[in-house]
Amino acid sequence: MIPVTDEECSMKIKEGFILRKIANSDMVVPIGNNIADFNGIISLNGSAVFLSKHLQEGSEIPLMVKAMMEEYNISSEIAQEDTEHFITTLKQANILEV
Repeated sequence: MIPVTDEECSMKIKEGFILRKIANSDMVVPIGNNIADFNGIISLNGSAVFLSKHLQEGSEIPLMVKAMMEEYNISSEIAQEDTEHFITTLKQANILEV
């Protein structure tokens, strides 16, 4: 896992990537010039969709963790781990602005 650095920084999904439902699956897909540069699609589960919506306008890890705890009634440890895993996935795919 890539370390998630600077928890307090605002992050958002880069322009040229959108959240879409395709064949009953939620996915982050490239649009415009990003289609040629991005090889694949990221399929999302329910909590990843929830976090993606927070990242559309920009958010910080502590805010997303708190929102996950409230939305899913889970512990801070689970919310932190799930949020960091999702952020790491987006960083690896180079679709996250920090």
